[in-house]
Amino acid sequence: MEGKGTEKAPQVVYREPSIPSPSESSHSFDLECEYNDPKLPPVDGGLHAWLFLAACFVVEGTVWGFASCFGVFQNYYRNDPAFQGSHAIAAIGTCAMGMAYLLSPIVIATLITFPRAQRWASSVAFVVLSLSLALSSFSKNVTHLILSQGIAYGTAGCFAYAPSILFMPDWFVQKKSLAFGIVWSGSGLTGIIFPLILQTLLDAYGWQSTLRICSVAIFLLAAPFMLFHKPRTPRKTATPLQQKLDLSFHRSRTYLIYQAGNIVQSLGFFLPQIFLPSYAALLGAKGLQASSTITVFNISNMFGCIAIGWLADRYHVSVCIFISTVGAVVSTFLLWGFSVHLAPLYLFSILYGCTGGSFSSSWSATSSEVARSHPSTDVSMVFAFLETGRGIGNVISGPMSEALLKTRLWEGRAFGAYGTEYGILVVLTGVTGLLGGVSVVAKAFRWI
Repeated sequence: MEGKGTEKAPQVVYREPSIPSPSESSHSFDLECEYNDPKLPPVDGGLHAWLFLAACFVVEGTVWGFASCFGVFQNYYRNDPAFQGSHAIAAIGTCAMGMAYLLSPIVIATLITFPRAQRWASSVAFVVLSLSLALSSFSKNVTHLILSQGIAYGTAGCFAYAPSILFMPDWFVQKKSLAFGIVWSGSGLTGIIFPLILQTLLDAYGWQSTLRICSVAIFLLAAPFMLFHKPRTPRKTATPLQQKLDLSFHRSRTYLIYQAGNIVQSLGFFLPQIFLPSYAALLGAKGLQASSTITVFNISNMFGCIAIGWLADRYHVSVCIFISTVGAVVSTFLLWGFSVHLAPLYLFSILYGCTGGSFSSSWSATSSEVARSHPSTDVSMVFAFLETGRGIGNVISGPMSEALLKTRLWEGRAFGAYGTEYGILVVLTGVTGLLGGVSVVAKAFRWI
């Protein structure tokens, strides 16, 4: 018996040095204590958790909802004498969305390094965001709008939204993906409401007054919820960046495969939202009929985000990505591709909104998968880089789609949408949706 005991001892000694600092055992113990601490609000439910989720929902809806509605401003700017003839108007919306996406890793890293700043980041950011819209109303040219309504808004929006990513694992553990899905649905709701409000304001008061009204309205809408946009556990003092962040997960095969699928899927993700009204108009739709394709998409996207999030809490993330991929591919190639009437186009908006449009609801589970394969990983940083991957698709897809439209590859030589100038965009959306599911294949072959 003694001999067996001496044989086991070296195993314990051998394992201890392999544990990263902070050790997994002590870190897990701390998390368990925080999870069960009766002095703290409960996790995965209770009044405080749902109020926090409501605050995240409002932040998502205001920051991303307003930015995604730039098309309403774009149409107005193009007809305004002060900006008529400018080819840089589209860059305003690209900068607003692009900065909010692409800056995510830098903003998250900054807030992780200075934990005490996390609590007030959103409040300060909403002040800056509102000021950027107010200042943009005094713009004399498109460059001023790019700097204010574009870059300044996008940067402030990123700081406003980042704490949601950092605080969510505090409040939701077993229901984290569902919680993120509910949050994502916020931009779907405002994507329905904001365009109608903005168009009404622009028609009645012009772009300058509309920007000033939006500046005040966004601040007043967000301000009460900042009381609840806070962490569940107190934040500690700042520590050196190298002790807080480990970016070595970028060498992880699991991360690289998931991120590759995310970036490729993002290249086609924005195309239906940009071109569906134009294609509907080509089929004979007018005014509200054409724009309602996006309304239907946003409504479906709300339910799709929640559903995919719910599934991600119960099944492996590859199952959710598989559902998203199949729905995107089938709806794009069969419904949009062969649509010659409005009915199948509306069906496409519903199915694609529920599936392909809800791809981002898998990010939380994806981040956890990467952390499991690479234990020293901070899931918030993985999430931030997935946001950046979506941003790359956002920035590239606009110019790329405009260039592809000029090719008119199969115009007059194929059926349905394939035989129009939008045919190449239908194929691009379907192919990128298919390749976005590369992680499903990787899981099947046990590469991840």
